[in-house]
Amino acid sequence: MATPDFIRTLRASAGRQLLWLPGVTAIVFDDEGRVLLGRRTDTRKWSVVGGIPEPGEQPADCAVREVFEETAVRCVPERVVLVQALQPVTYENGDVCQYMDITFRCRAVGGEARVNDDESLEVGWFAVDALPGLNEFALSRIKQAMTEEPTWFAPVTAG
Repeated sequence: MATPDFIRTLRASAGRQLLWLPGVTAIVFDDEGRVLLGRRTDTRKWSVVGGIPEPGEQPADCAVREVFEETAVRCVPERVVLVQALQPVTYENGDVCQYMDITFRCRAVGGEARVNDDESLEVGWFAVDALPGLNEFALSRIKQAMTEEPTWFAPVTAG
């Protein structure tokens, strides 16, 4: 996954310490109800599309941009599916990040699914009853996006 320039700048002064960052995930459905997935170059595993907003970029705009950059599919956000603080991640180089993920349900409106950058090995549409092996992160977001339930968030803890 390409590291945005603003994070490289932060890392120059912050070192490897924890960075708290926004993250956006896009669960994109086509008119047949299939979901768009990409097989990532870094993990070689299938996953949903996502990324980090640029400073000042609206989360929904980030979802649209990331989907196009990675898959060449045009989409429109329909609703926020989930908001969740994720556990910290330590990358191979020692950098530590923690993400606040905002997941959007999106509808494809154009383009042909194809690898469109260096972050994906493959991209494709999958029937929800025939998904490739996905981690719990992706599966839970797809499941939530398929419902008409209100936005999911962790239960509030008493202070």
